[in-house]
Amino acid sequence: MKKIHTALLAACLLTTSVLPVLPSSTAYAFSAYSAKVYASSLNVRSEPAAGAVVTGNLAGGAVVTVTDEQHGWLKVRAGSVSGWVAGYYLKRTSGAAASSAGSSSGSGSVKAPVKTSAASSGTASVTASSLRIRGGPGTSHEVVGSLQSGDKVTILLRQGEWARVRTAGGMVGWVAGEYLSGGGIRNVSTSTAGSGSTSRSVVRKSGSIRGKLIVVDPGHGGSDPGMLGTTYDTMEKDLTLQTSLYLRDYLTAKGARVELTRTRGDQKPALSQRVQLGLRLGADAFVSIHYNSSPKNVSGTLTFFYSEQNDLRLARAIETRLGQGIGLRSNGLSFGNYHILRENPLPSTLVELGFLSNPYDESVVRKASYQRKAAQAVAEGVADYFSN
Repeated sequence: MKKIHTALLAACLLTTSVLPVLPSSTAYAFSAYSAKVYASSLNVRSEPAAGAVVTGNLAGGAVVTVTDEQHGWLKVRAGSVSGWVAGYYLKRTSGAAASSAGSSSGSGSVKAPVKTSAASSGTASVTASSLRIRGGPGTSHEVVGSLQSGDKVTILLRQGEWARVRTAGGMVGWVAGEYLSGGGIRNVSTSTAGSGSTSRSVVRKSGSIRGKLIVVDPGHGGSDPGMLGTTYDTMEKDLTLQTSLYLRDYLTAKGARVELTRTRGDQKPALSQRVQLGLRLGADAFVSIHYNSSPKNVSGTLTFFYSEQNDLRLARAIETRLGQGIGLRSNGLSFGNYHILRENPLPSTLVELGFLSNPYDESVVRKASYQRKAAQAVAEGVADYFSN
């Protein structure tokens, strides 16, 4: 997400290279996937910015291959057309190529041959609140879909602790077998961090945010400043923390319980620690706060989601409130393949509240009045999510 490009940050890049920070083009190996155009016509541009040169055009319904992502823009190719498009006009249709059904290699972490066998029964039910479907039998494989508690699947194959299944909608993929009951799969009630799901029952809808536990994640921290403002040298890590403290206060006033992934400027929890905090506490939602950057003169907010089933409704509720006016315009919703969302089974969203690379945005977001407005809008959105 953060593309730090000033010479002033060279030292910071050296320190953060040991532990990836959220979200960065170096934080994960991007896996190409297919997506469909949901616009009557979509311009393809030479760079990830609205003012970049238009190099082509895609018709509505066209299927493209997505090969990269930067601050809400997706790099695509379709036939002879290649370039960048606005991410919120695309909808993901598939993940990376799945492993063959008979493969016994599993994920890269398998240390010994894994027994593969046909399922003893055809039908099973999902017991986890949210269960990820992967392209192969292991957490190293791309997430290609998800299932909810009570969903029925047909078991096609078992490989170690993983099961190859077909969903009611016809999707075929691999899931952690411990979160299936019936079909010859034994259900285990405990969870492991890398299983690809959570066994915790997430209760979201009670008509009120009161009593819900929200994890608020101030991006960056410690030796990782995030983006440095190009005009005033504003440090992103300071803005995210202060905004998150305001957000905590607004959520608490609504009756929610709030936990922050960090509370001081010198703290820098690992991405995995931020995700695990919500799971360990049995949280109901996860909101990560950031400020954006771009090599182009881009302005405004942007709200990211990863799972359409698990995250999109929360992201949309927050974006709707941001779009009602906080001092900067909303750039809408975008798919974000970020660790903090991708590896998080809780309903999660990552919110960018302005571009520190834009002189106007930086002058606005530095003010406490803007940070309070932004935090209030996010809090209202989270409340809307639980009440709708």
